[in-house]
Amino acid sequence: MVSLSHSGGATVSLHPLLDLANDREVKQAKGFRAVAADQTGEKLEALYKQEAESAPNRVEKGKKYLGVNTGRIPRAPQAGKDDRHASMALGGWAKAGGEPLELPTEQVLTIVDHLVPLRTAAPDKAKGDADPNKGVEDIDLLGQFADGRLVVVRVKYLAADATRGGAGDTPLRALLSGLAQAAMVDANRESLGAEVEAATGNAIGEEAPALIIAASPRYWEICRKREAQKGAGWIREIERLGREIATQIGVEVFLLGLDMGEEPPWSYEEEGPALSGTAGLKVAWEPGAGKLKPKPKSRSKKMDAEAAIIEADPNKPARSYSIFESFEPGDQIIHPNLGTGVVQAHMGQGKISVLFGEDSKLLVHERPSPAA
Repeated sequence: MVSLSHSGGATVSLHPLLDLANDREVKQAKGFRAVAADQTGEKLEALYKQEAESAPNRVEKGKKYLGVNTGRIPRAPQAGKDDRHASMALGGWAKAGGEPLELPTEQVLTIVDHLVPLRTAAPDKAKGDADPNKGVEDIDLLGQFADGRLVVVRVKYLAADATRGGAGDTPLRALLSGLAQAAMVDANRESLGAEVEAATGNAIGEEAPALIIAASPRYWEICRKREAQKGAGWIREIERLGREIATQIGVEVFLLGLDMGEEPPWSYEEEGPALSGTAGLKVAWEPGAGKLKPKPKSRSKKMDAEAAIIEADPNKPARSYSIFESFEPGDQIIHPNLGTGVVQAHMGQGKISVLFGEDSKLLVHERPSPAA
């Protein structure tokens, strides 16, 4: 990724995955599928390596990762902050003794901390793209699998009665931004892992972090409703990218549904959002959802050559077409626009198939007379 420096020269972006995540097409419901189709595991691997090389290092600045409060504690709903509040509720629930979460793959996730900072300082506008903190966000949830692997969790929440998603919020953007965070965790695995081991007693593994996109059922429903073919196209591409990322980079990707129990799932207490019930992880969509269904063949105006064609009954005179009249197969009708045709069959209540030359038309008949 290339951008312009303040002096006008070209500079390589420090965060190419984050730049791609913020691309205009990636943020558009109608555009992100095409961008996803253009990506491959090999392309994303190159961007991943650049992200890792440019990752901020908090330990070098004398800063910790875990147990750091970022921002004010919310005590009421805030517009556009549901993802963050959901993460706080889940993190607080885990720290209060909530059970580890079992994935549909039977892997077990232990939530270690929430809103884990990756930046070393607030972004410096004067540095522009040369600032390693530019565009870097907190990790929604940081977890660990039983095998020791660190897990980056991107939380997406929409209430059950939501009618639309957030502006610029697409599954591809969540995947790319989550992958960028995984790269930063990978780059700081030793120092971050030491904090995790000290907090949990569990040593971290040598593998790359895993990435979970955990979204409420309504989030996935809205994503599917606003795409053609109920989302099958983008689901196919996102699933493919997940497989290629795991093979090429080593980051295992999980696309999951986030069950947070009752609605609303959290209340606002003195210490912030508190989960009202329990949490769980399930499949994001049914098996095979990413398979495109073949488009139905367009109805040909011409009759099937092999179909039997009913000829006009010579014993019946041609009649003018009217929606109030009743017609039978073999009747010859005269239509003001279509000309003379022959009724072929009844096509359900109040409809007939009529052959005009080589064109078959569906007409209505037997409508009740206005005078009746």
